[in-house]
Amino acid sequence: MHSFPKHISGRTRPSRSTVLIVSCLLLFALSAFIFALTAFFDLSHGSYRCRTADPRSVKVVWDRKSNAGNGKNGNDGENGLGDGNGVKRHKVMAFVGIQTGFGSTGRRRSLRKTWMPSDRQGLQRLEEATGLAFRFVIGRTNDKSKMAELRKEVAEYDDFMLLDIEEEYSKLPYKTLAFFKAAFALFDSEFYVKADDDIYLRPDRLSLLLAKERSHSQTYLGCMKKGPVFTDPKLKWSFLL
Repeated sequence: MHSFPKHISGRTRPSRSTVLIVSCLLLFALSAFIFALTAFFDLSHGSYRCRTADPRSVKVVWDRKSNAGNGKNGNDGENGLGDGNGVKRHKVMAFVGIQTGFGSTGRRRSLRKTWMPSDRQGLQRLEEATGLAFRFVIGRTNDKSKMAELRKEVAEYDDFMLLDIEEEYSKLPYKTLAFFKAAFALFDSEFYVKADDDIYLRPDRLSLLLAKERSHSQTYLGCMKKGPVFTDPKLKWSFLL
């Protein structure tokens, strides 16, 4: 007995696999749209954006009595540091402290004419683009004329971290420790970078290097001292612990 052919309508019903593929594509497109929208608002209200109302230079005055990093308020309207003074740490991917001295005015001028912007807006744009914040790090001196020149430079460029430590070559290890201590107190950063004022830095490449995924959360990049540490004060290059 011959069976009659079934009636076939003009529209065929899509298979279950086709519906599943289309649904996945729509879900992927929606996820991509949400991600792009989120990224746009993150850039518009960037987590690395500087607050223009706050000073860029900061004077760090440590409490010598407690010797534990609690701070007293600085002079001239600048910020001091302390655990209980309500200072909110600024969020950046990395804080770069450029070690400098009173005899390096020309070096700082050269840096501001090359890779480091000399105005607040330029520094803000660089921070937003790379996630890196930059400051010149310098101590103090009893020479009033040098301090007066430094105050003029701070007022003009506003890109310093002023440490309450005597600026001397023999005290560079202590300045380094004070720098990392102050940097950690001021900035909520994934990396803290120490640089000198006689280098040509590529902020874009440094940003890419630091943004790479790493197998360990605590990463050190640079030269590590190997061998014994000499602590004899009679030796020329001793490090006093």
